[in-house]
Order: sequence, then C-alpha cells, then structure tokens
Amino acid sequence: METIDRGSAGSARVAIVGGIHGDEPAGVRIVRRLADELDPVGDGGEGTDGDGTTDGSGTTDGEVDSEGLVRLIIANEPAIAAETRYTDADLNRAFPGDADSDEYERALAARLAAELEGFDAVLALHTSHSAPPPFAIFSDLTESVRRTVTGLPVDHVVDASGLRSTTLDSTVPNTVSIEVGRQGSEEAVEFGYEACLAFLRVHGAIADEPPTFSETTVVAGREEVPKGGGEPHVHYANFEAIPEGAVFAEDDVYTHRVEEPGVVPILASERGYDDIFGMYGHVTGVVKPPGEGENRVYPIEGADERDEAHDADE
Repeated sequence: METIDRGSAGSARVAIVGGIHGDEPAGVRIVRRLADELDPVGDGGEGTDGDGTTDGSGTTDGEVDSEGLVRLIIANEPAIAAETRYTDADLNRAFPGDADSDEYERALAARLAAELEGFDAVLALHTSHSAPPPFAIFSDLTESVRRTVTGLPVDHVVDASGLRSTTLDSTVPNTVSIEVGRQGSEEAVEFGYEACLAFLRVHGAIADEPPTFSETTVVAGREEVPKGGGEPHVHYANFEAIPEGAVFAEDDVYTHRVEEPGVVPILASERGYDDIFGMYGHVTGVVKPPGEGENRVYPIEGADERDEAHDADE
C-alpha cells in the first residue's frame, strides 16, 4: 500500500483510494495524477508511503494532521503489479480485515481501514466490464455521504446496505464507492479524474471553482443474478426499467424473467463476471443536496409499495 498526503484548502480530512482491485488501473492512474497536481502538505514533501516511513512531509503512516488533508492511497500493489483482481482474497470482500491473517488482502484490509480512520469523507475508485453510466455506491447515508453523492457527476447511487458487509464502504464510515466506467478505457480515467475533483470541491479540499450539487436517484441493491454456462445474453442496460414479465438475461442454464414491476439492472454484463449477470435493484427515491430537506431518501411514488411486496416474497 502506498499513501501520499497532500494539502487541502479547507479543514476536512478526505481520502481517495485507487487500486483496490489490481486489474482496474484507472484508479491508480487517477491517484497518480492527483498526487502530481495537488499541493504538498505544508512546505512540501511527498506525504507518506505505506510502510510508515516519511518522505519529507513530517507525517508517518496512519497519522492525521489536525488541519485539512487530502490522503491519496494506492491500495493493492502486488495485485496491480500482477494485473489481477487480487492475490489471495478479494480485498473489497475482506473488510474489516485481520492484521494477523496469512491472506495478503485480509491483512491489507485492516491496514487500509487504519489509514482511513477518522476521515471526514472517503472516495473509492472502481471500474467494471459493465456498460455506462457511471454510478456511486453507499452503505450508510451519513451527512458526509449525502454531500458526496449529490456532489458527484452521477445520476444514480446504489444503496448497498442490504448487500455485503465486507466492503470498504460498508465498514469505513463516510465512504462512497464510485464505478467510473468500463475497465481499461480512457473514458473511465477521464471521468474518474473529474469525479475526484468534484469530490474534493464539495468537501472544500480544493477551491478552484464552486461545488455543484444535484438530486440523485437511489437504487436499492437486492440480489445477484446467477450465470450458468453457454452463450450469455443481457437484454437491458444499467438502471433501465425492466418491464414486468420481460427476460433480463439468459444463457444455456438460466432464463431470468422479471416477475415484478420496478426492477432495474445494476452492473449488467454478459462477460464481465464468471458467475453473475449483475444484480437486481429497485429505485426507491432520491437524495437531496445539502440544505434541501433532511438527510434521508425521499421516496418516489410507488417505491414503498414495491419494496413491501418484495420483502413479503422473501
């Protein structure tokens, strides 16, 4: 793990994490670019590296300055070097981690969580084989998370609180993950870089221009859609409403017909994942920008009834 600290225009302590998965190079490139462009801490230096040594900033591994700070992290260096998702275990399924684990990523998860302890806002960068549009993910709608998701240039945010409890955003407070685009594409790098600038603006870390906020649609993640074998086909794009009775995806083993209204795909992909086509979600409402009402999801008409019907079926 490599940690690079940079100065902030404000008092908040914020962090951006790339390279959680080693086969997603966009996050690493974005973090490197930000490290080159952002002002150093104090009189200079290059922040800290991941083994606790300093390189001129005067801070050490895990230490947080009392003033504002931008912490940039490249997480899974061995997996990045090998261009593979992980070495021993999926890092984003290993939190909160175990510092004594023999599995590299499980031990790394504990170290990464310690690097982010006490931060006011965290943004984790991801890419996928799924088609655009980019979207954000949260597990706990804190005021910081509200500020992040309504300040990012995305239309949708996935509420993952009903899914796994072993991801970075489900275990480290005030964390939002963002899927910035298709894995390996230049578009993902450029969009992710702009999204990071927006994140830094809304938390006051840079002051090059005023932040902008917008109402963001919330999609509750429900369940993964299994894949069998043979030729896969996906018939609906991310966040596209699937009509009741329509087939979302199929292969030689499965035909996934949607039998309830209001279902939309998340991370829909024919060949991006070995065992799933993506997952199902339901649009539940919207999050409003800071200063516009309470920090909660405002339901849209019909969303509550669909959720109650879904829960009754489980």
